[in-house]
Parts: sequence; C-alpha cells; structure tokens
Amino acid sequence: MTHLPPHALDHFARHYPEVPHIIEHSLCDHPLMSLEALAQLAERLPAGNIEHAHADQPIGVSGKPPVPAISAADAIRQIDTAGCWVALTFIEQDPAYRALLLEVIEELRGAIEPRTGAVHKPQAFVFVSSPHAVTPYHFDPEHNILMQIRGSKVMTQFPAGDPFYSPAQVHEAYHTGGPRELVWRDEMLAGGTEFALAPGQGLMVPVMAPHFVRNGPQASISLSITWRSEWSYAESAAHAFNGVLRRWGMKPAFPGRWPARNHGKALAWRVMQKLGMK
Repeated sequence: MTHLPPHALDHFARHYPEVPHIIEHSLCDHPLMSLEALAQLAERLPAGNIEHAHADQPIGVSGKPPVPAISAADAIRQIDTAGCWVALTFIEQDPAYRALLLEVIEELRGAIEPRTGAVHKPQAFVFVSSPHAVTPYHFDPEHNILMQIRGSKVMTQFPAGDPFYSPAQVHEAYHTGGPRELVWRDEMLAGGTEFALAPGQGLMVPVMAPHFVRNGPQASISLSITWRSEWSYAESAAHAFNGVLRRWGMKPAFPGRWPARNHGKALAWRVMQKLGMK
C-alpha cells in the first residue's frame, strides 16, 4: 500500500530539505488514525511518552503547561469537547504504528538520501487537539512532515537558522539537554509564513524551523513523521560545541544550514563527549 502519490514525492524531492511545502497523502482513513485506536494507543504507551495540556495556551510559554485532570485517553475520546491537546510521542514503540511509519519512510527514502544521506532514527508522533487549541512556539531537531488526518490547522513557520527567531543560546542549551520552547515576541510575527493544512495534506518542516500551530474550529488529528540525518546531527553537535565556546568567553558563529556540513565543530563536540568533557 502506498500513502504518498507520485506527484507528492516529486514535489517533496524538489524542495527537501530546506523549503517548507505542502504535499498530499492518503492516510486519513487509516484504521490506526481513528480516535478509538489512538485512545487505546495512549493506554498502552509508557506515561513518559504522553503529554497533554489545556487547549487554551498562549503562543509563548515558560516551561511545561499544567496537566488537565482528565486522562489523555479520555481526552482523545472526548476531544471535540475536552478542551485539551494530547501528544503521543515515539509511537513507533508500538509494532503496528512502527510498521506504518516505516512504510511512509520507504516511500520517501529515494528523495531523502540523495540530499541528506542515510535515514537515521525514524520516529512518529500523533497530536490530537480540541477546537482552537494552540501548540506554543518551539522548534524540533528532526526532519519532519506533519500529516493532517482530521480537522484543520494553521502552522505559522519562521526561518530556520536565524537567531532573531531562535537565539543561539537557546539552541546551545537545547542540544545539551535543555527545553525546546522559545521566547515569543510579537514583533516576530511579521516574519512568519502561514501554512493552512486540511485533511489529506502534509507540511514539510525544515530541521529546527521555529513554529507555532493554531487548530481550526473542529477537533484535529495530525501524524508527524520524522527522521534524522548525518547533516542534522552535525548541526546539532555544532550548536552544542558553540555552547562550550561561549562558556570559554568566545562568540562563536551560528552553525551553517544545509548543505554546510559543520564537520569541524561537530567532530570537536563528539570528541569531548567521548572524553567526558561536556
């Protein structure tokens, strides 16, 4: 079974990895994407792989929002009225969802590997959200396609690799174990690009491109398909090494984006890790 039509794969190949774009998919009616299937998944996953919060969130948050009294599984079953969002993380732990993830990755592999090399660490996440829910401003370290399954949402995305939107110090902290949430300032909004997603559409999000998401007037289900590459690992390692240089009183240059390879800083960071010098 194929989940991405040929023209979607062609479009992806022309724009990956740095240009955000929308492609078509055929996952909306997949049985694993039903609310009941996802509620049962929430009951099987370890507690550490489930996040849920009240839907009414600001664009910028400080730390993790408080957890609602309702369970994540019940919130999914009642998502039309629960006033929550639920994130199921690393769902590839479940054999059925891992099989689905790998099917999609195999379809994409021929477009991915000529650009960024071998596919590493494929992972998947599901987001189930009540009407008008907000996912606050943050970035993610993976290559990512967000597949809209049910409902609609608008992702406002900002340029990756621009410290105006995601300061160097935040990257340096994140890549040594800190949070990924970013400080929001209203003056940044003018630099964002809105991508409206309807069921059957997926949005490619470049590595570490800052974004926030607003749900539409109906409950939403989204599936995020992610992977890493040697290029993305090297950029992450370069950010981490920059943090070391900053602690030494230096002002390091922001790591380069694709196709820059960041080999020197990445190698230095990996050597420091092996020597226990972090």
